Amino acid sequence: MNREKALNLLKKHVKSENLIKHCIATSAIMKELAKELGEDEEKWEIIGILHDIDYEMVGEDMTQHGLKGAEILKSEGVDDEIVEVVRTHNHTLFGNYSKPVEIALQSADSVSGLIVACALVKKGKLSEVTPKTVKKKFKEKSFAAGCDRNRIREVEKLGIELPKLYEIGIRGLMNVREELGLE
Repeated sequence: MNREKALNLLKKHVKSENLIKHCIATSAIMKELAKELGEDEEKWEIIGILHDIDYEMVGEDMTQHGLKGAEILKSEGVDDEIVEVVRTHNHTLFGNYSKPVEIALQSADSVSGLIVACALVKKGKLSEVTPKTVKKKFKEKSFAAGCDRNRIREVEKLGIELPKLYEIGIRGLMNVREELGLE
């Protein structure tokens, strides 16, 4: 599966433009994290795209999130490794992640929202967001409150300090800024 096919599959199951943008943002950071760690960039990017494929379907039922996504992906013939990472990425059901891809997804999923929120404060200018900006906003618990700071910190298990994650995240998002509606 390539990026285009993954996006088409996502859009088949997700109608919310904001959720699609969240998945694109997460995937861009996953790709950059894979590059940083010497992992499979395309596979990690696809995992980022597909990780919330069932979010609209399950609504508020977090006991099903990820599980339904895995069913969808399995029925579409998606690679078993991708299916498994999507199945277990819901930290309310699973946890104690040990595989680099699982840890990266936890961090990328939350830090993507934090960095995008920083860009929105700067009138959509992602180009004006720096690691220092993100570090400052990370400390403000009320800012982008839905971005779980503990999940962002998971990346430290991979030997990546938070300032480096912010740099990686900004770089990844810059690659997809037009798709996200940012400058």
